[in-house]
Amino acid sequence: MDITIGVQNLPRELVIESDQTADQVTAAVTEALTGKPVLELVDNKGRRVIVPSASIGYVEIGTESKGRVGFGAI
Repeated sequence: MDITIGVQNLPRELVIESDQTADQVTAAVTEALTGKPVLELVDNKGRRVIVPSASIGYVEIGTESKGRVGFGAI
């Protein structure tokens, strides 16, 4: 799943590909916006991404997609 985080005062957004579910990401974002000092997510490679809650501009949670196998579009 792709997660896009807009950070205030930065010209580029953070794009993370994660194995976490949409519900897990939503819970983490909600916690960060309701008092937790940081938003912490883990990407596909196990790296932690930590963003200060006060700097979050927006979070876009993509759809969960399964990997495709094959050559043609069905």
